[in-house]
Amino acid sequence: MGNPRGVARDFDALEARRMNALGLMRDGLNNSQIGRALEVANQTVSRWRKEYREGGKKALAQAGRAGRKPRLDSKQTKALTSRLLAGPEQLGYETPLWTCERVADLIAQDFGIHYHPGHVWRILRGLGWSPQRPVGRALERNEKAIREWKRVTWPKAKKSSKRRPNHCLP
Repeated sequence: MGNPRGVARDFDALEARRMNALGLMRDGLNNSQIGRALEVANQTVSRWRKEYREGGKKALAQAGRAGRKPRLDSKQTKALTSRLLAGPEQLGYETPLWTCERVADLIAQDFGIHYHPGHVWRILRGLGWSPQRPVGRALERNEKAIREWKRVTWPKAKKSSKRRPNHCLP
C-alpha cells in the first residue's frame, strides 16, 4: 500500500540520506545546514542526531519493511492467482463472477487463512485484479441493426428543422 500518496518508498535511498546526514554531522554542520543540504526539516535532522547519539550508526540503518507482513506468501499468492483464473464455476459456483466473499472462502479452504470479505479486495488489487461488473446484454441482440440505427436513424431523428438563430425571441 505504501504511504498516503500511494508512492512506494525507496528504503535504500532513505538510508543513504541518513548516512549523508551523519557524514555532514561529523563535518561539524548544524541542523539547519544539513536540512538545507538534504532538503529535510530541521526537526528530522535533530531526530537523526539524537538517534545516532543513543544508538550509534546502527540506529540510522534501514528499519526494513513497513507494516504487517502478508499472511499469504508468494507461493500461495501464485496458487491463488491460478485458482482465480480457473474461474468460479470450476469450484462449484453457478455464475462466472468472483465476489469478495467467494475469494475469501477460496483462501480459507485452500490455505486455511481467514480474511474478512471486505479486506479481500486489497489482496485482489495487489494481484492486479480490478472490480468489474458483467456486461448484461440480451441474447437476441442484433449488432448489425444497432450499428445501422446509430449511423442512419439516430442522426436523422436528432436533426432539427432549419431555424434562424434566436428564433424564439420576438
